[in-house]
Amino acid sequence: MSETSHFFACVMAGGSGERFWPMSRARLPKHLLKLFSERTLVEETVRRLGGVVPLANVFVLTNTAQLEATRAALAGVLSEANIVAEPAKRDTAAAAALATALVRARDPEGVLALLPADALIKDGAALGRQVTAALRRATKSTSLLTFAIKPDHAATGFGYLEMSDEAGEGFRRVKRFVEKPDAAAAARYVESGDYAWNAGMFFWSTEAFLAEAERHTPMLAKFIREFPAGEPTAFLAERFPTLEPKVSVDYAIMEKAAAVETMVAEFDWDDVGLWTALPKHLPRDAGHNATRGPVVAVGAEHNIAVSNGRVIALVGVKDLVVVETADAILVCHRDCVGDIKKLMPLLPKDVL
Repeated sequence: MSETSHFFACVMAGGSGERFWPMSRARLPKHLLKLFSERTLVEETVRRLGGVVPLANVFVLTNTAQLEATRAALAGVLSEANIVAEPAKRDTAAAAALATALVRARDPEGVLALLPADALIKDGAALGRQVTAALRRATKSTSLLTFAIKPDHAATGFGYLEMSDEAGEGFRRVKRFVEKPDAAAAARYVESGDYAWNAGMFFWSTEAFLAEAERHTPMLAKFIREFPAGEPTAFLAERFPTLEPKVSVDYAIMEKAAAVETMVAEFDWDDVGLWTALPKHLPRDAGHNATRGPVVAVGAEHNIAVSNGRVIALVGVKDLVVVETADAILVCHRDCVGDIKKLMPLLPKDVL
């Protein structure tokens, strides 16, 4: 049996679809959009992993509202049986338990990567090398493992990992997890060199995660232990909605774990969290307008304009985000993209 037969990957693909409205919707969130290529972000993620983990060992965790769209996005890439819908919203701790349970039911000796579906990573070769290294380490370690992103600016929108001494094989021990800091603290972290962004990319053996769950969240541990080896739909429908509390895996498990190690990423990474993340990945004109689709500009500067069909014409404006779809148009100042979610209660249900 080959080494990689025990390697698994679980991709979390259940976002809410608010931050990239009007292109993203509850049923079609960011990871199901074709923002940067002719493939959706979730397909790009799965294809990158296919070079490291057998595709038969890749699971995508979505929700019932997005199940059909996710199946369509991955048709011909991944078996429908490997696309699993969570029947209720229960945050990432429950998703981590589900991922671990799926792998454990398939292979008690399995080790897994738990990764988000919507990060933009262009250097697939470097990612593959480091995912392989992390999975190999997970086979012989009781630590929970992460990837860390070396910060290139003092971001306040990310959590941080404080790293200590070398743990071996390119990993460093994690001293603590730090919530999103204020600007002054973030600047200190970056200057010190001992902090990195927490990218929400995790690796562990099923038994290592189960042991930590037994200590800190017994309900999740019970869910993992009792997860069936056969068809899990009925079990999921009955048990998954009862998992409490709704909490992140960082808070429920990672911050309390006996040992956490991290490897600083050698690949590029962008979580593309808001519309303002697009300019570095889109072509720009002489006025530094980042555009996609039919866009014309006269005397306009530093705008982001995305058309999905109709022409967007910009005249004498700057620092705007303009996004056109068949049934909605967004016009927003660049400084206010974080407030787009405040529109949700005000919008007609047919455009959510």
